[in-house]
This record gives sequence, structure tokens and C-alpha cells, in this order.
Amino acid sequence: MSIKREYKCHQLGDSCLIFVFFDSISEDNSQFILSLFRSLQNEKGFLDLVPAYCDIAIHYDPLGNEAQEIRLIVDKHLENLELKQDFLEKTHRLAVVYDGQDLARVADLTKLSTNEIIHRHSQAQYTVAMIGFLPHFPYLIGLDPSLHVPRLETPRERVPEGSVAIGGEQTGVYHEASPGGWNLIGRMNPEHLQLLEPGDKVEFFEVKNEDQL
Repeated sequence: MSIKREYKCHQLGDSCLIFVFFDSISEDNSQFILSLFRSLQNEKGFLDLVPAYCDIAIHYDPLGNEAQEIRLIVDKHLENLELKQDFLEKTHRLAVVYDGQDLARVADLTKLSTNEIIHRHSQAQYTVAMIGFLPHFPYLIGLDPSLHVPRLETPRERVPEGSVAIGGEQTGVYHEASPGGWNLIGRMNPEHLQLLEPGDKVEFFEVKNEDQL
């Protein structure tokens, strides 16, 4: 089924346009953005495409393209856009040691046992909706609603690399050490994150020992 949606377009500097389609996070919205992202990848002349939950940024050479030309290209793709269920090409299975320091907090907020939290987190299949905040930090959509918990009131000054975390309705993994306010529930080998791309699928599975990561 082809579909065309209205959007708002914002100029960012002299070489980037941001096309905003939605104002909320959902799997359907992510599917639309990622379908457009895949469609636009066939266009020559773009320097970079950056999909997010509700919008997509197009970086271009202002000496080779004008902003109006970019808008016309996007309009053309929207007119012929197919929302495909099978465009998610790669599935990554990532080992996690579930020993995060916020497991008890998540258990208290959700009224679930830590074993049930681990089970529900590792049974879901996630979609990489976008990569940002830090290099290779995946924002994963598809978290079980029972695990939606608020971020920490006071962010930590340092979150260890490889930390698996929950923030609101999202889950993600810190590729490198940084400040952060998400709930830490486990850890994994951060090197595996370098293989993830927007639109990929992610499945976590539990291991007990660090040497299994």
C-alpha cells in the first residue's frame, strides 16, 4: 500500500533539511520513517540520511542541490512509498548479563520480580529505530509495556560502556562510557553495537558469565 503523509520541513544550517512527520513514538511511525529512509538511500547526491523516531534529516551539498530540489525528491518518494514489513533485513542476537544496578528499582516500579523483568526484556524482538546520542547508541523500539519506567531523577555522571538500559518506553545500550539517566539492567559487549543499522532487528538473550558476552 502506498501512502503519502504531510510533513513540516526545517532548514538546519545551509546543508541539511529535517522532514518532520510525527510528534510521538510508535512502531507504526518508526516503520514509516524507516521505509522512507530505505527508499531515499537509492538517491544519489545526498551526503547523509539520519532517521529518527518522528523525522528524517537529509544532509546534502548546497553547491550541488538547492533546498527546493531536496523537497521535490522527498515528495516523489512519498508519492510512491510502500510500507513494507520485510525491509528489516538483519537480525542480531546479543548476549546480556542481567546484573544491572537498577534492576531492583525497575522491579519496585513495575511490581515484577527481577527474573520476570529479565524474561520479558529478553523475549521481545526490537527494532533499531535510530542511532544517536552517542556513536553506535541504538534506540530500540518494541519494549514490553510492563517494563516502561521513568528515567532516573538525577542522571549518573558515568554509565559504563556496554550497559543495557531502559528509559521510558525505550531500551538501548551505551556503546561507550558517558553520563546517562536510564535504568541499568544489564551489560553486553559494546563492540557488537557497531554492526547495528537503522531498521535492523535486535534480540537479547541471557547469559550468566561475562566470558560468554
